Amino acid sequence: MGRKWNNIKEKKASKDANTSKIYAKFGREIYVAAKQGEPDPQSNSALKVVLERAKTYNVPKAIIDRALEKAKGGAEENYVELRYEGFGPNGSMVIVDTLTNNVNRTAADVRSKFTKSGGNMGVNGSVSYMFNATAVFGIEGKTADEVLEILMEADVEVRDILDEEESVIVYAEPNQYHVVQEALMDAGITEFTVAELTMLPQNEITLSGDALSQFEKMIDALEDLEDVQQVYHNVDHLE
Repeated sequence: MGRKWNNIKEKKASKDANTSKIYAKFGREIYVAAKQGEPDPQSNSALKVVLERAKTYNVPKAIIDRALEKAKGGAEENYVELRYEGFGPNGSMVIVDTLTNNVNRTAADVRSKFTKSGGNMGVNGSVSYMFNATAVFGIEGKTADEVLEILMEADVEVRDILDEEESVIVYAEPNQYHVVQEALMDAGITEFTVAELTMLPQNEITLSGDALSQFEKMIDALEDLEDVQQVYHNVDHLE
């Protein structure tokens, strides 16, 4: 599972390099999560997850507060969560999660980015069955054995705990996100290099040459779309 962490890291680094877009995406996601429940993370678990993710991306407090205040106000913006699935070069698989107030525009935009890069859209379920929804936490300053001991003492089950480069990576079932986090925080771990609910591929492929270049252009184009929140894939960029 170690190579999958590289994809999460690369995605995060890519987003860190384009702060204005990632801040806008988080602003929308925070607004939607707050509108779906109470605008208070203590009583709204979906909002709590988004705010925790925002923290790992260093989203400014002003942007978070603006989105929360917007959700508390009388203005109403209706967003729909949609997932698109498709294929890129040489067996690459892509999942695109969106938040949109214009379904026709988003569908056309996503389809266009696939086709212009030599890929094609698939039907619902054509790709996602090859991915596992996963809660992922990155921790620095601890060993895998130390983290395992913390979670065992809290009677928390996880899929895997690995030492990877300078971080310990915890992989868990998505419904264990808050349980894992609370156990770690109770043990004094309050900072995470990553705290994500993500989609991890069951198997990865390696692309090179023109296929890799084509694939990277497709992913960049998809992530640049205003309505796209997350892009997941099964390509290991490290050759």
